[in-house]
Amino acid sequence: MKRIAFTLLATLLLTASSAFSQTRSRSSKPKPPTPAQQTQRAAQVRTEGAQRVAEQVKNIALFTYLLGGISSSIAAVDEAAKKNEVSPAGLQANQDSKAKVKNGFRGFREGLDQLEIKFRTTPELQPYYIKLAGVAAGAATAEEQANANQFNAAGRTMLNVINRLTDVLVIMRQ
Repeated sequence: MKRIAFTLLATLLLTASSAFSQTRSRSSKPKPPTPAQQTQRAAQVRTEGAQRVAEQVKNIALFTYLLGGISSSIAAVDEAAKKNEVSPAGLQANQDSKAKVKNGFRGFREGLDQLEIKFRTTPELQPYYIKLAGVAAGAATAEEQANANQFNAAGRTMLNVINRLTDVLVIMRQ
């Protein structure tokens, strides 16, 4: 009986000690990226950043192009409204057009804010941030002009934003 108790006790102690030895976790630290991998990642991030800038240029250019015709018709309806030559439905449609245009300017300002944040917070894009900084402020100025129903001035301001964005693209290609 002593022998069985001794064997059980020995087995219990060995099991317990082996259980404790198995709890040690092994973790391997990830290897730091090689210089080639770092260069490849930087190029990939730069390409993605340039694509985002190019996307903004395309969208703003199209919006500005369409704005010319829309602002002309808005101005014509406003002029006719001063002479009481517009139906209430026409006035409502004109107000809807103004709201859509103003909403478009707000969307561009928000998108350019996000673009600036991305460039400011991404190490690979920070060298280009200096040239990009301020485009959101230009879009905010255009938004203010649009909110004051100065659509032509807002369009010209957005052309300046496009110029700044294309300057960033030129620098990113070098």
